[in-house]
Amino acid sequence: MVINTILLIVLVISALWTVMTPRLPRSAMGLAITSAVLSIIMFRLSSPLAAVFELSICAGLISAIFISIISLMPRITAKDRDIRQKEHFHKYWLLPVIIAMAAIALNLLHLPANFNLPAQPVENDVRIILWNSRHLDLLGQIVILLAGAFGVAILFKERKNG
Repeated sequence: MVINTILLIVLVISALWTVMTPRLPRSAMGLAITSAVLSIIMFRLSSPLAAVFELSICAGLISAIFISIISLMPRITAKDRDIRQKEHFHKYWLLPVIIAMAAIALNLLHLPANFNLPAQPVENDVRIILWNSRHLDLLGQIVILLAGAFGVAILFKERKNG
């Protein structure tokens, strides 16, 4: 139970860091860390397929696409970076306060700590589980892969002059 609590705290901190950091490469790294921690939580909750999808798509593909796009962007000057950083903190300064207040409110509600998870499927073959009982997971994986592929194709598409 302590490990789950630590993982949830790390998840919230990494997600908050992803949003709060004004630098895009750090934000992409924060997204990868958040996705990796979320996949560990999913695995601990006996959802290995969802954990594998989260790890492969969000922590892997999406982060790689973000970092490749960021590397293609032009560099900004130190002065522009400082201005952008101040504007960024002005936008999100209330977010850590809201998260802390939500955590305190959830703690005061005394929600039951024992969640009943659905029974594990009897079938152990991943192919049968995916095709027969996990249609939405498979569809989500396909949509995310296609979105990433189309995003890269659009990014590298040559513009026509004229």
